[in-house]
Amino acid sequence: MTHAFLDHISDTLNRIEADGIMKRERLITSAQGGRISVGDQEVINLCANNYLGLADHPDLITAAQDAMVPRGFGMASVRFICGTQDLHRQLEQRLAQFLGHDDSILFAACFDANGGLFEPLLGPEDAVVSDALNHASIIDGIRLCKAKRYRYANSDMTDLEGQLQLARSEGARFILIATDGVFSMDGYLANLSGIKALAEKYDAMLMVDDCHATGFMGPKGAGTPAHAGVKADILTGTLGKALGGAIGGYIAGAQPVIDLLRQRARPYLFSNSLPPAIVSAGLKALDLVEAGDDLRAQLFENTRIWRSGLEALGFDLLPGEHPIVPVMLGEAQLAQDMAARLFEEGVFVSGFFFPVVPRGEARIRTQMNAALTQQDLSFALDAFETAGKACGVLK
Repeated sequence: MTHAFLDHISDTLNRIEADGIMKRERLITSAQGGRISVGDQEVINLCANNYLGLADHPDLITAAQDAMVPRGFGMASVRFICGTQDLHRQLEQRLAQFLGHDDSILFAACFDANGGLFEPLLGPEDAVVSDALNHASIIDGIRLCKAKRYRYANSDMTDLEGQLQLARSEGARFILIATDGVFSMDGYLANLSGIKALAEKYDAMLMVDDCHATGFMGPKGAGTPAHAGVKADILTGTLGKALGGAIGGYIAGAQPVIDLLRQRARPYLFSNSLPPAIVSAGLKALDLVEAGDDLRAQLFENTRIWRSGLEALGFDLLPGEHPIVPVMLGEAQLAQDMAARLFEEGVFVSGFFFPVVPRGEARIRTQMNAALTQQDLSFALDAFETAGKACGVLK
C-alpha cells in the first residue's frame, strides 16, 4: 500500500476518534451470560442479545459436544457440493414447523440470509417497499437486486399505502414489503397487522426480519407475526440471539421460494455450511424454546422491573414493550462516558451513536434477559443512578 493511502486511512480514524464515535471492544474471559468476566472483573451484562439466557445453557453445550465426535468439526464445503448433513435438513424442517412455513434454508448468519433473499426472487419489473429503519442487512440485500425501491417512514401506514399506490401506478409486477419485526435500535415493534392489511389490499407480499423476536415474542416464541396474529410470506431470522446466541441465519417461506433460493441465493451457494455442532445445538435450542414459557415470563417480568426502575430514577427512555430498553443520552461522547462509568460500577453496556443511530440520538441500549436475577437488576439500577449523577444525566 502507498503511504498516501495509509495516511488517508489514518486521517479517517483520527476524525472518528475526534468525533467521539470510535468503537472499542472489551475482551470477555468467560461464557456469555447474565454475569460475565472481563479480565479479572465480574460485571452484569445488559447489552447481549441473549434474551432467554441460553448462550451458556448446559444442554446446548452438551448437544454441541455430542455432535462433534461423530459428525466432525466442520463441513469444509458449501451445501450443494458435499456440505449437507442430515442434521442440516432436520434443523431446516424443524424451524419451518416451529415458524409455520413449508420449509426453511440455513445461512451462516441472518445478514447473509437477507443479503441473499431479494436478488433471486425479484427482477426489474418488481418493487420492494422498505421501512426507513430497516436493518442494514435488509438495505444491503435490496441494493443487490434490480427491483425498483420505495421507502416509507417508520411504521407510517399512510406513507406505506402511498408507496404501494406509487409502485402499482408505475406498473410493478410483484411487490414485496420488507420490514423488521422489531427495530433493534429502538425496541419498537412493527405494525404487522396494519402492514398485512395493506399488503392484502394492494396484492403485495410481506417479508419480516424477526431476529430480535424469534424465541420469545408471540405464542411459544414464534415471533412478531404470531404476536400480531398475522402470517408473513417470508420470514428471516437467526440462531445467534434468543436461540442460543451462536451463529446461523435462516429464511422460512413457501416451498417454491425456498427451492429457488437453494438454486440461486449467492451467500448459500458460496459459503461453507454451518458446523455440525452449531446445527445440533440449534435443534436442542428449539426444544428449550418450545418448552420455555417460564423463560419468556421471566424475561418480560425483568423487562417490566427494569423499565419502571429506570423511569423512577428519571432517565429518558423510548416507550415500548420489548426487552430492548434504550436510555436516551443525545451525544456520542456522553454515551461513551456513561458506558465507561457504568463499567467501573460493575455493569457492562455499550454506547450507541452515529452511524448506528442518527446524530443527536446517542443512547445506551440496555437489553433484558431471563438469566438476570432480581439482585442483578437492583445492583444495575444502583449503578445507573451513580453513573447518571456522575455524568450529569441525573441531578
